[in-house]
Amino acid sequence: MTESTFWSSDMSSSLVDFLLNSFKAQQDKTTTLIQITCTVVAIVLLWLLHYVLFKPLNRIRDLCDTGYQDQMRWDRYGKTKRQLANEARRNKKVGDVPPVYPNGWFALCESDDLKAGQVLSIKALDENLAVFRTEDGQVCVLDAYCPHLGAHLGIGGRVVNDCIECPFHGWQFSGHDGKCTSIPYSKGKIPPSAQVKKWPCHEVNGFVFFWYHAEEEKSLEPEWTVPELDVISSGRWQYRGRTEYQVNVHIQEIPENGADVAHLAHLHGPSMLGGSDLTSIDRKKSDGESMPILHHHWQVGWKGPEHGDADWHVAVTTIKHDLRLFGRIPFILMDVEAKQIGPGLVHLTIGTSLGRCVLLQTVTPIAPFTQRVLHRLYASPTVVAPYAKLILWGEAIQFERDVAVWNHKTYIRHPVIVSEDRTISKHRRWFQQFYSENSPRIETIMENRKGSLDW
Repeated sequence: MTESTFWSSDMSSSLVDFLLNSFKAQQDKTTTLIQITCTVVAIVLLWLLHYVLFKPLNRIRDLCDTGYQDQMRWDRYGKTKRQLANEARRNKKVGDVPPVYPNGWFALCESDDLKAGQVLSIKALDENLAVFRTEDGQVCVLDAYCPHLGAHLGIGGRVVNDCIECPFHGWQFSGHDGKCTSIPYSKGKIPPSAQVKKWPCHEVNGFVFFWYHAEEEKSLEPEWTVPELDVISSGRWQYRGRTEYQVNVHIQEIPENGADVAHLAHLHGPSMLGGSDLTSIDRKKSDGESMPILHHHWQVGWKGPEHGDADWHVAVTTIKHDLRLFGRIPFILMDVEAKQIGPGLVHLTIGTSLGRCVLLQTVTPIAPFTQRVLHRLYASPTVVAPYAKLILWGEAIQFERDVAVWNHKTYIRHPVIVSEDRTISKHRRWFQQFYSENSPRIETIMENRKGSLDW
């Protein structure tokens, strides 16, 4: 064998080894990449499974999030959705509205928001409030401003046993009656006027409520109580999620929706799969046209209390619902009873083929035409989590269609109605009882704000 033949053979062997090693290394990289990809996919699938089966729904929509799709489509100036929403709010005609703050129980927060020893600053019905939970777990609601020099008790205030301590000078006020219990630097007697207003409050069904009444003599003695739902307080039914909205409308418009029977077929008839964009939902346009593939069908009744009823503050809407295929084949049947308890609370009991649920809706005015609306859904153990969340999601889509209308509508005190709208008039007469002589009107509020600072 010649020397050149030897080197040629050696080089060929090295080249083969190099190619084999390169192929093996590439194969190892491919295997590693596949393993990483499979791991990532498995993690995502496990997260989705956990979200669907176990994690409660939490859907939050701000004032600018719902009902401004048309403005976004029409805009030619590059404005943000928030700018367009604020512009729409300024341009909206208020109308001849009733008083802006009715009397009743209103939700300030959810129980989960307030831990033992925690303080919250909350604005509701034009009142600045310090809401806190004592060290032994009791919820208290006081006026926010310290009578000493006006410091805000809810901003930097500290819970000491069952009192709240002012962040400015350390004065302490009892959560039970609002009286000052301690002035740390004073050796004299505490002045009798050293106290803040104590608001009646009630923690029930996962919410913290406070009692508001425009007449001073009735503001400390609630005229009814918020009913406790045993299925929630006992823990038998499971919490499945919440939704939260801010809506640009007078408070009366929201509960009035339950008495507006005629709007359900037109606004809420199209399938929830169509979303909440009012211009894109699939409506049946005339009697001669075929029904959409999926369509909601509603049978609704509204009933107020009889004269002299003990539950004068409760009105009831009954709903029979089914989702129909091609307008003929019904499935997903539900029976709903919605109890409107005062101006700011609704208990919706929902009967389904898998069991029963209850949806709690609270409406709280945080400004004359800004309502904070919360929903919490609880379901019996037989209603599996995915189905319960589907119910809540579907309700959210339907509610957002109402929000898209509310955010732009004006209030008409004497509307043009037909005989089929008579329940609206009945509801308005029933709702009038929640206003009283001194209930705040928008004209008075705007007059009082003329001297306010605006940066």
